[in-house]
Amino acid sequence: MFLTNPLRCFSWRGSRCFHSIISSPSFRSPINTTASAPTPGTSSKVSEKGRLFSLFSGLAMEASSTCALVLSGKTEAENETAKLLKRNDTLKLPDDIEISVSLHSERDKSLKESGFQIGSYMNSLSTDTFGRFLIWCSRIPSTQDVISQNFSDLPLGAVCVADVQFKGRGRSKNLWESPPGCLMFSFTIQMEDGRIVPLLQYVISLAITEAVKDICDKKGLPYIDLKIKWPNDLYVNGLKVGGILCTSTYRSKKFNVTAGIGLNVDNDKPTTCLNEALANLSSTPYKFRREDILAFFFNKFEGLYDIFINQGFQALEELYCQTWLHSGQRVIVQEKKEDQVVENVVTIQGLTPTGYLLAIGDDNQMCELHPDGNSLDFFKGLIKSKLV
Repeated sequence: MFLTNPLRCFSWRGSRCFHSIISSPSFRSPINTTASAPTPGTSSKVSEKGRLFSLFSGLAMEASSTCALVLSGKTEAENETAKLLKRNDTLKLPDDIEISVSLHSERDKSLKESGFQIGSYMNSLSTDTFGRFLIWCSRIPSTQDVISQNFSDLPLGAVCVADVQFKGRGRSKNLWESPPGCLMFSFTIQMEDGRIVPLLQYVISLAITEAVKDICDKKGLPYIDLKIKWPNDLYVNGLKVGGILCTSTYRSKKFNVTAGIGLNVDNDKPTTCLNEALANLSSTPYKFRREDILAFFFNKFEGLYDIFINQGFQALEELYCQTWLHSGQRVIVQEKKEDQVVENVVTIQGLTPTGYLLAIGDDNQMCELHPDGNSLDFFKGLIKSKLV
């Protein structure tokens, strides 16, 4: 769902600028912006490498199955919006998937206690805008589709969360099936300055790591070493536990951004999860709950987003670089020139104003790295093009 560009390594020597371009279609740049509504992933391919979520054959559902959406709001104002959406039969999903809509306030107690605990989430939420209107579904193709397909009908900051997602979307239109225990959600953001839209995923990544820290502080828990792997992944102890996907459309001079997040909270397959990491650090009976993480995320994100919009990402960059994996990391930039493979060693310094990697070579030349169509393996210290 990201705009594909070649990797560009720009270097400056005095007043002259030299650049080399490595072309390959497999990696993605920070965000995809289109002039029409985002379309769902059509590829049936499921990535066999680097999966965030395990694949359950038992979770496969026919596209025609009915998805039951439950609407809820933080206050009466949001609940009135929920009633209006239900009454007008407004909500829709792609591919003519049938949906049923109910209000959380109208469900009986036994149903309220199953799945995502909406009441617990709302009680922990303290935002003015984000996360106050919630759509929950037990099993759904993709939370991203719910938000993007209904963006104009939803209040700003509306969130969709699912217990099980069987057509989650990742890079290269890969589809993901996710087991119970994952926190999977998407929400709406509206922005006016297209130049900073690609930086939004960094703010989201930072908000997730800070939210987990806040929960650890509140509960007196040891810190989980949750780190950001640039540009949009989350890692614990060298294993991937989460990822961020942002798509946008441009309408009426504004960017309508749908931000999707997946985080392994209580499922230790196929990699690891936050609760497994916590169990390895402490004998506490406490377990991270999806409801708490989602509420703490929005509580943190709203403040960080305000700083981002009013002061720019530079006001957050120091904190971001304290949380990511890459400061001072030496990386080999490998490219093919004619019939030879050329390698240059650079050291990552931080981010450029446009959100790409800022690095310096052993010859003291500054470089801006755009690993957009390329293999990016920071754990092997290598950025390379497809050598074909």
